[in-house]
Amino acid sequence: MENNIIQVLGSGCPTCQKLYEITKKTVGELGLNIEVDYITDVQKILDMGLMQSPVLAINGKPAMVGFTPDMAKIKKIIKDNL
Repeated sequence: MENNIIQVLGSGCPTCQKLYEITKKTVGELGLNIEVDYITDVQKILDMGLMQSPVLAINGKPAMVGFTPDMAKIKKIIKDNL
């Protein structure tokens, strides 16, 4: 699982920051050696063709749009998209 990229894209609001924190924690619990990037450039979200945030992107593709505090769901999304 080398060279995988996980990003949280958002406006910098508390909801986006929360998704970033949960995603970092989830990556750690999964034992993955992957850096989670937090991107607050809204243009990047628009470039993906999305009008909503936050976005959880894996390897440059949106894997989840919107927010869930459900770590189990985020774990599944990460596993399914790596």
